Amino acid sequence: MQLPRIYFDNSATTPVDPRVRDAMWPWFFEKPGNAASRTHPFGWEAEDAVEHARAQVAQLLAVAPHTLVFTSGATEAINLALKGVFAAAPAHAGKHFVVAKTEHKAVLDTCRRICQWGGELTLVDVQPNGVVCLDRLEEAIRPDTVLVAVMWANNETGVIQPVAQIGELCARREILFFCDATQAVGKIPVNPEAVGVHLLACSAHKMYGPKGVGALYICPHPRVHLVPLIDGGGHERGLRSGTLNVPGIVGFGQAAAIAQDEMPAEAKRLAALRDRLEQGFLQLPQVWVNGAGAPRLPHMCNISFRFVEAESLLMSFNRYIAVSTGSACTSATMEPSHVLRAMGLSADDAHAAIRFSLGRFNTRQEVDFAIETVSEAVRQYRQTSPMWQLFQQGMLES
Repeated sequence: MQLPRIYFDNSATTPVDPRVRDAMWPWFFEKPGNAASRTHPFGWEAEDAVEHARAQVAQLLAVAPHTLVFTSGATEAINLALKGVFAAAPAHAGKHFVVAKTEHKAVLDTCRRICQWGGELTLVDVQPNGVVCLDRLEEAIRPDTVLVAVMWANNETGVIQPVAQIGELCARREILFFCDATQAVGKIPVNPEAVGVHLLACSAHKMYGPKGVGALYICPHPRVHLVPLIDGGGHERGLRSGTLNVPGIVGFGQAAAIAQDEMPAEAKRLAALRDRLEQGFLQLPQVWVNGAGAPRLPHMCNISFRFVEAESLLMSFNRYIAVSTGSACTSATMEPSHVLRAMGLSADDAHAAIRFSLGRFNTRQEVDFAIETVSEAVRQYRQTSPMWQLFQQGMLES
């Protein structure tokens, strides 16, 4: 019997929705114009398509289209936001950033680069459920702090942060609030202006659009000043020079429009599938959901199977069930998840965690197959685990 191939790694990237593919297709072959070409209809048509897509993404975020700058993805948007703020800040204003410990590596590594350029960084603890400690966040703010960075929803656990409260804090202290909303946009309502976010990064390929295109929202009131990363040509109001990826941007816009229409029903469907998956795994002993009790994205769960080494466990079923042990951007390393470690897990328990991220094309039958297959793999793994044997004999505490 041939086993099915099931994709439960939608937080790493999503498959392109066929409706998005169809919207993009003409812009590869039939409509070759450069959106910056202003002397003929091909260029005008491409420019119109870009602006239409910009309006579609803006509508999803409930912002004005002119506040969005298209980039090659969320990582570039993050770099533009953080490095742009650092470079634009007057020397007397300070160079201090406050960042949650559970941020994506794109944020943490960018901040560390800024420190090499003379910036200063304070990392803030999170609670055991993954929610940032607001008291610690406020305590970390100094007179020379220029920016706070806390993501909308975590890419490993799906934990949703109290962005409205953080926005109020930043407004009160008159500092910028940057939010990486890559995992949240298209999955739950995201409105940066309503919660006081000044800069927000997102990406098309996390919401059934193409890879290689993202956007940065830049608050117009008060106006946020950025120094661009890329010079040459003055595209995107001078903030991101370079020929625009017209097919990708068109796909981004179509993905945003679909999410706008289908998000409420899809979130409800995915939450039911996620809950079913978790309840199935929780029938096993010494299993728990990381981030349980906190608000979470409807499609994502991160589960620790104690006394199991997740990387080894995956080898028994990864040919037909695609999951991950953390962020796709750190999957090449063998270090335990910095997110789970910040939440208080031991290195062993962090190494025992698997992320399941469901998506638009997953079914209940696939969830049931995963419960059965992964549960059996855990039971078989534990039979040969010395640590599990010691626990069974009462020689290890739970």
